Amino acid sequence: MENQNKDMDVMIQISNVKKRYRLGQIGGGSLQADLQSWWARIRGKEDPNTKIGVDQRSNGETFMALNGIDLTIYKGEAVGIIGGNGAGKSTLLKLLSRVTAPTEGEIDIYGRIASMLEVGTGFSPEMTGRENVYMNGAILGMTKAEIDAKMEDIIEFSEVREFIDTPVKRYSSGMYVKLAFSVAAHLDSEIMIMDEVLAVGDMAFQKKCLDKMRDAAKKEGRTVLYVSHNMNTIRQLCDRCIVLDKGKVIFEGDVEKGIETYLGSKGNSESYIELSEIRRSREFANLPLKMMSFQAEKKDNSIYKVGDKIRATIKYKCKETIENGYFRVIIKTIEGTPVTMSSNDEPFRISSNQEEIISFEIDTTRLVPGRYSISPVFYVINSLGGNSSLDGLKEIYCFEIDTVPGFNHNMVWLRKYWGDYYAEPLLIEKHEKLS
Repeated sequence: MENQNKDMDVMIQISNVKKRYRLGQIGGGSLQADLQSWWARIRGKEDPNTKIGVDQRSNGETFMALNGIDLTIYKGEAVGIIGGNGAGKSTLLKLLSRVTAPTEGEIDIYGRIASMLEVGTGFSPEMTGRENVYMNGAILGMTKAEIDAKMEDIIEFSEVREFIDTPVKRYSSGMYVKLAFSVAAHLDSEIMIMDEVLAVGDMAFQKKCLDKMRDAAKKEGRTVLYVSHNMNTIRQLCDRCIVLDKGKVIFEGDVEKGIETYLGSKGNSESYIELSEIRRSREFANLPLKMMSFQAEKKDNSIYKVGDKIRATIKYKCKETIENGYFRVIIKTIEGTPVTMSSNDEPFRISSNQEEIISFEIDTTRLVPGRYSISPVFYVINSLGGNSSLDGLKEIYCFEIDTVPGFNHNMVWLRKYWGDYYAEPLLIEKHEKLS
């Protein structure tokens, strides 16, 4: 790969790039908010503009979003950038798109960039879709005649023809994405930078976008940088994978090895996990019940054989008495794809202001070898059959299913093609050859 790259044109050269943010100084979104934050700090009060659930940081504390990045991106490459939340992916794309500047280091870019960093980026809400196309083309240095030549293709690809002369402030988020991607894909730029905004669009349009990005790299010789948490789209599109962790590159190279590196660093496989301080997502925030801790029966490691039972207990506490409590466990692949779900049949009583324990068992007979996670949820079911959550946590415990002798006739299970769930053996009848 290295010898091949030496013969390719360099499009992006990143040398020892660092990006440092100083927390707690400015950033309230307006002068009034910044003055409020400053006045609260000098009086030793809580910052009124800090979001609920966000940890308070000391005055002057710095955060290294990127810490010494060295990368070379070549012409015609489709490069996937993956990593956990806070790894530095979006910060890197913002530096490349010149939204912000690096604290240290150099970035050399040899070509025009069309980027999609978030829904609506680069669009003026008061202007129509057509006017925004002209504006984006002008920013890239194209003439009106050049934009006119591509306008029909942009409108056709975007699937918003009926609304192209409507102000984009009236567009849904999906329409925004469709037009913005179409603009970035069709206007003259040598480099396309795509954050995972495609998740907003429908599945058919996502596929169309992936096909367009693949053609842009393979047929048009454009360079594509693509950030996503969806490993399957990374596999479909990218030639090379870059894995970021805590602002540093921890892997660069083959896509499958990159995904394996990322997934290998993901998740908690400890047998005991403290749950009470884990920040809940918005759908589970400020609910009456709180899970306090998780304890797996298997204490030596989190590796189970096909067919083993996973036994665990969860300690919880509720602010009120619940007469019809239910509990479910969702099993997902380490990539985040749900595989199966199991819940109790009969409701149970949850006492008020008492620590209680619930025990459960997961049968792994039909799970194929691979890595998985457990997501527990407490909930209630109302008289109409609807359910309301009491507390839930996503992917708290990661475990691995290992093979056993004779499984799948000792062939390696190809999860990429056959999935994660082992079906019942085929029932067949053998017939003698007819004469």
